[in-house]
Amino acid sequence: MKKAPRSKSKKERIGSATGSFCEWDGETLVLNVLGKPGASRDAIGKAKGHQLNISVTAAPVAGRATDHMVRFLAAEFEVAARDIQVVFGRFNVNKQLRIRSPKRVPAVIAKHLAEVAQEPSGTLNPKVRRGSP
Repeated sequence: MKKAPRSKSKKERIGSATGSFCEWDGETLVLNVLGKPGASRDAIGKAKGHQLNISVTAAPVAGRATDHMVRFLAAEFEVAARDIQVVFGRFNVNKQLRIRSPKRVPAVIAKHLAEVAQEPSGTLNPKVRRGSP
C-alpha cells in the first residue's frame, strides 16, 4: 500500500523555493513576511530566517494591521495596493505577499535578491529600479 504524500510543515510552507524570504515568480515578487503590529513606526526590517520583518503602527485588530501593511508596502514598491495580494496570513503575523510588477524594490530586498542572483539557481528581475542603501 502506498503512503499518502506528506503535507508540508509550516516552516516549509513559509520558506520559498530558494530557501529565501523572497523570490521572483515572473514579474511578481513573492515575499514571506513576519509582521510586527503596533510598532512605533512603519518600517521594513532585516531578514529573520525565511521571513522579512516588517513593522507597522496599526493594531492587530480584524486584519487592520495587514491592510495597513499592504498600503505601506504599496508606497515602498511604487505600486497600487490592489497589486499586492495576501496569499496567506491576513489575520496572522506570518504572511506571504505577492507584489505584481514592482517599480521599485527597497534596498534590503534588492541587496538580498542580488546575492541570490549570484547563486547558480537565482534570478534577478533586471527591469526593477533598486532602492537607495
